Amino acid sequence: MPPLQDQLDIVIPTIRNLDFLEMWRPFFQPYHLIIVQDGDPTKKIHVPEGFDYELYNRNDIERILGDKAWCISFKDSACRCFGFMVSKKKYIFTIDDDCFVAKNPSGEDINVLEQHIKNLLSPSTPYFFNTLYDPYREGADFVRGYPFSLREGVVTAVSHGLWLNIPDYDAPTQMVKPRERNTRFVDAVMTVPKGTLYPMCGMNLAFERDLIGPAMYFGLMGEGQPIGRYDDMWAGWCTKVICDHLGVGCKTGLPYLWHSKASNPFVNLKKEYKGIFWQEEIIPFFQAITLSKENTTAEACYLELAEKVRKGLGPIDPYFIKLADGMLAWIACWQMMNKKE
Repeated sequence: MPPLQDQLDIVIPTIRNLDFLEMWRPFFQPYHLIIVQDGDPTKKIHVPEGFDYELYNRNDIERILGDKAWCISFKDSACRCFGFMVSKKKYIFTIDDDCFVAKNPSGEDINVLEQHIKNLLSPSTPYFFNTLYDPYREGADFVRGYPFSLREGVVTAVSHGLWLNIPDYDAPTQMVKPRERNTRFVDAVMTVPKGTLYPMCGMNLAFERDLIGPAMYFGLMGEGQPIGRYDDMWAGWCTKVICDHLGVGCKTGLPYLWHSKASNPFVNLKKEYKGIFWQEEIIPFFQAITLSKENTTAEACYLELAEKVRKGLGPIDPYFIKLADGMLAWIACWQMMNKKE
């Protein structure tokens, strides 16, 4: 039986037929898929035979969430977080529909799920950096000088995978390096240290839903919003601050997948333009955040964070007031969909 078969959902946001699943069939077929169809809900999308899946479109989101459905972005891959909300599993893996199976340097297909599961089921070391990276991997260990009191590590909440071929660049970098491709396979996994933020990409990501799911809200982006392409960044900053507060870990590195399609840098620049300026204030805001000791769950931390966003980032632009409202609406929806029996 594949690892965590009954405990993990695969969430895929899409606007097109999911023929890319054929390539993933050997790895994904044993698992349940949650497909979130973006854009026109009347468009019928094709899912290859033999997959166990549920499919939600915008009409479903409106029907299920009612007057709070606005908190789920429209015409943006941030709609994927609706899948996180409706899942009933302990773990989530999410992938974009332009990502294919990559090969390791030996020419073998990389099983991304297997590696993400290894990352999530082994501890993280956020409090002291091990120069051999992940000490729990086969053939590695803690180096001389690593405190024995910290060798037990902490629970891993987030596993952030990487990509070969098309790098995950912002629009200005895309423009100056249009032909650049990532061919470097770095055989490493590391824990992002406590107090350090990182740019989290949503195209190859796994997390423990029970532990950090309520904080994995992919912003308020897309149609009708002044910003796009920062949805996963927002979720990354929020979850990292909350992981640090809760004493759990985030890993980055393996597994790699093959990112096949570069998006249009001019379209991207339009979406990112405000974010490029705003992030220079958003990041110091997150770096300075301290959360109340009373808040010991991701849900409680996220409600506190929403009010800090309103107060701390609201003066930058009214958008952040709306985003704070979206964060609160998201938690209200999460609570509605995840009532404790």
